[in-house]
Amino acid sequence: MTTPSIQWYPGHIAKAEKALMEQLKRVDVVLEVRDARIPLSTEHPQVRQWLGTKGRVLVLNRIDMISTQARQRWIEWFRSQGEEPYFTDAQHGKGIETVLQAAQKAGEQMNQRRRDRGMLPRPVRAVVIGFPNVGKSALINRLLNRRVVDSARRAGVTKQLRWVRISEEIELLDAPGVLPSRLTDQEAALKLAICDDIGEAAYDNQRVAAALVEMLKDLAIESVLQTRYSLDAQPLTGESYLHELAAQRHRGDVERTARQLLNDFRTGVLGAIALEYPPL
Repeated sequence: MTTPSIQWYPGHIAKAEKALMEQLKRVDVVLEVRDARIPLSTEHPQVRQWLGTKGRVLVLNRIDMISTQARQRWIEWFRSQGEEPYFTDAQHGKGIETVLQAAQKAGEQMNQRRRDRGMLPRPVRAVVIGFPNVGKSALINRLLNRRVVDSARRAGVTKQLRWVRISEEIELLDAPGVLPSRLTDQEAALKLAICDDIGEAAYDNQRVAAALVEMLKDLAIESVLQTRYSLDAQPLTGESYLHELAAQRHRGDVERTARQLLNDFRTGVLGAIALEYPPL
């Protein structure tokens, strides 16, 4: 499959990354939020380097959009890598309490060090980071039990950094989404575009929708397209499928068809579909 070139590194993200580097010096714990549909593609390659010895809580959001079987496979794989993943559906408030407990536990070591030096404990400072639109602001709003940061299902809503107090024990820094300066893995970039975890200006809807059809075929779950649109994808390429579907449903309007197909995937209309599974 030919992958379209996808690049997006707007000025506000570069600026936010610089500000984030400054604030990280004051942070005790990092909540790294990824998209449960594509946990590896939403791993920022520099996060571990940024963190050093800071505590880290791995949050896989949008658990409602993958199957129970996919979730179990990811749990087993991450544990085999020495990590404990925390699954959330931030939009509906699921899994939030365990993330909060994990963040507080990760910060306890900092306060123990303060006590050992004869200092008083202070609130744990945590930061929520991840790619654009993986659900960071929705997670913060749930952690706070009230809406204090803008949250929307599109990339680039959070534009600046600010601290918000969760409780006497923990403070959170809401940070804009951060992207690598270059998306060198175009297969991963395609998945980011399909899942809407990147700015829309970075890609061509028709090529990305065609790539989604090809991915569903590779995963042997193209039947979801037959169920939804009454059109079999098996004998067609992704591009051909898009044109056939456009002819049947939207008077040949391929762009409208591409947008509809992507939206149906992103909103769960096609079902709970993971686009990535753990490496063998």
